[in-house]
Amino acid sequence: MATARYLRGFVNYNSQMIMYTESMPVVTFVNQKGGTGKTTCTVNLASYLAAYGKRVLVVDMDPQSNATSTLIGPNNAPINIYHTLVGGILPEDVIRPSGLFSLDILPASTDLAGASIELVNSENREFRLYDTVSRLKDGYDFVLIDCPPSLGLLTLNGIVAADYVIIPVQCEYYALEGLSQLLHTVDLIRTNLDKDVKVLGAVATMYDKRNRLSRAVLKEVRRNFPGYVFDTVIPRSISLAEAPGHSKTIYQFNPDSVGASAYRALAEEFIERVNSFN
Repeated sequence: MATARYLRGFVNYNSQMIMYTESMPVVTFVNQKGGTGKTTCTVNLASYLAAYGKRVLVVDMDPQSNATSTLIGPNNAPINIYHTLVGGILPEDVIRPSGLFSLDILPASTDLAGASIELVNSENREFRLYDTVSRLKDGYDFVLIDCPPSLGLLTLNGIVAADYVIIPVQCEYYALEGLSQLLHTVDLIRTNLDKDVKVLGAVATMYDKRNRLSRAVLKEVRRNFPGYVFDTVIPRSISLAEAPGHSKTIYQFNPDSVGASAYRALAEEFIERVNSFN
């Protein structure tokens, strides 16, 4: 499997041929609600894109730094993205390899919580991450940004830095309300900051087909936002819940699980959607 990282154009994975776009998009995972699966989506999608032979950078913009803990272990980023956004350290000097194929991470730590305060009076404060990512994106096929569960300055930076936004939506009450608010926020950013950010789609997470509520929420999300919702649905899975505790993606922890199958399918659909926008 490790040889996949050296292939370009087409990669044979589980007997399927996947064609890649030549663009180098930046994709931000965002939802102002907590517990929707943003970090889980970010790191696991990244792992399968890397398994398909792509060079991938994960940017952790969440002070909880769960993406960092999953990819390089806890407390392993004394120098992190905070020092780039606020301290002027070059991002090239902060990036860390994950040890999984060609997957790197621009890590975070709890230090990042102070950045939103320190940047308040800064010039072009909404574009700090955009400037950082612009230095790096040509070295990668995909840049995936994990945002905190809020619509504060850190998340605003994440959206402004993006070409596309993906919205993880937990299959529970209030999912429609949160999705509507985020679509409105993206429209405001387009208008007020003159940044053309496209919504790549919403991903239904923590879906339990045995649960009537899960089925009803998924049906309503698809009915109210036609064309925005990925076909792939991420199920509730013990393996997905356990993997971060071992500092592993689902690809590493249990590649034969239903959660792993879902993220493999999401990676394929993700590539198709990005290609359709180009």
